[in-house]
Amino acid sequence: MDTRLFYEPRTNGVERAPTELQMFHTSPPLMRANHWHAQVEVNYVVRGWAHYQMAGYEARFEAGEFALFWGGRPHRLDDASEDLIYAGGHLPLVHFFRLRLPSEVQARLMQGATLVSSATDAADPVNFERWVSYARSGDPMKASVAVDELLLRIERLRFSPYRLLPETGTVADNGGLDQHTPPIVVRICDFIADHFREEIDSVDIAVAADVHPKYAMTVFKKCTGMTLNDYINLMRLSYAQALLMGDEASVLAVAMDSGFGSLSAFNKSFRKLSGMTPSDFRREVRSRPVAAGSRYN
Repeated sequence: MDTRLFYEPRTNGVERAPTELQMFHTSPPLMRANHWHAQVEVNYVVRGWAHYQMAGYEARFEAGEFALFWGGRPHRLDDASEDLIYAGGHLPLVHFFRLRLPSEVQARLMQGATLVSSATDAADPVNFERWVSYARSGDPMKASVAVDELLLRIERLRFSPYRLLPETGTVADNGGLDQHTPPIVVRICDFIADHFREEIDSVDIAVAADVHPKYAMTVFKKCTGMTLNDYINLMRLSYAQALLMGDEASVLAVAMDSGFGSLSAFNKSFRKLSGMTPSDFRREVRSRPVAAGSRYN
């Protein structure tokens, strides 16, 4: 019988806090089922190895490797060495879109690819410890510095060989200066993060971003690969899974609290993303003992 402990989200965990940078340095518990969240996940394996089930493929990260993937697609840490320690963070899209990455790499990440690099050095574990400390310090200046340094470290990955999974061979950087994502996308992400549990549409979003609705939809889809409605649903589903995993509320109450207008709309969206109904998901994740704390400690 498997006696290992498994992950359960906290009340203020990554699934419920899409606009907050959360950083971790931990020995993580495994996951009983897929989860998803509206941030880009950064992993640096300090010791041991980690194995993930991604959407449609598997990925294994070894000690000293750096990995980056979009958390909006279902994924699961399903196996790991007993001595695994990894560090990293969850980057809200507002930060991810500040990165100067090759446009084709950014697009592939948003479509579900994972960037993996072995071009790390002895400074990385030291830096991650400092960034975690700064991010949790309660000092806004230190938190801002942690974000800026982490983003610069990610940008530096492009100057050494890296892989994109599913495997397509080593990627070569063609050089040149990449531009940041248009500010409109950042404004859209901020507005949706603040209002996704409310009844909002493209007109509301466009007014908040001070652009025409059609332009808002076009720019957002070009930059993220998602429609506005796709992203709103992702935010709601990320929040809903945390309620299903941690609360005793009925599925109907979870649907309403997460911003869905009806139980049928919630069931349809949840099944499309996770491959199961909300009720089946709740039973699945409660079938094993859980860890005493979050994997993001």
